Amino acid sequence: MTTKSTYVYASSTNALVQQLIDTPLATTAELPELADISAALVSVLQETDAHDTRKALCEKLLQTLGKMRECDTSEPSPELIAQLIEGERFSTSVPACWQEITVQVDYALALTQAVLGGTLPASVESSLTGLLHDMVWMLAEFVKESSGAAQ
Repeated sequence: MTTKSTYVYASSTNALVQQLIDTPLATTAELPELADISAALVSVLQETDAHDTRKALCEKLLQTLGKMRECDTSEPSPELIAQLIEGERFSTSVPACWQEITVQVDYALALTQAVLGGTLPASVESSLTGLLHDMVWMLAEFVKESSGAAQ
């Protein structure tokens, strides 16, 4: 019974991963939604060993990050403007030098391309995948904070 249960779980997990890869990005998707999709992709990437799946996840992540870069107008959200007018400080977990979304997206794009290249030693690829995971999660949190979605 345990073996069959594990097989069903693995099968349903594979279906969810495939759905994540195959679902097209909405043309109207905004930064917070794209950041969430990127975080989901990189979380699965970090847990996946299958070469074809990793490649597909990286390609989808490149597409999603590229769309994020296109969406970023680098203009503060109305919520942030209101905070600044009222004299409130904008607190974030992101260092001041990384508070431009395009810089974070460019770093994540470069890391994704390095992981996708497939020419790195396994230990380096694993470390870069972990760094990519952390970078994308930090980016997603920053997007939510700066868009007013996270309080």
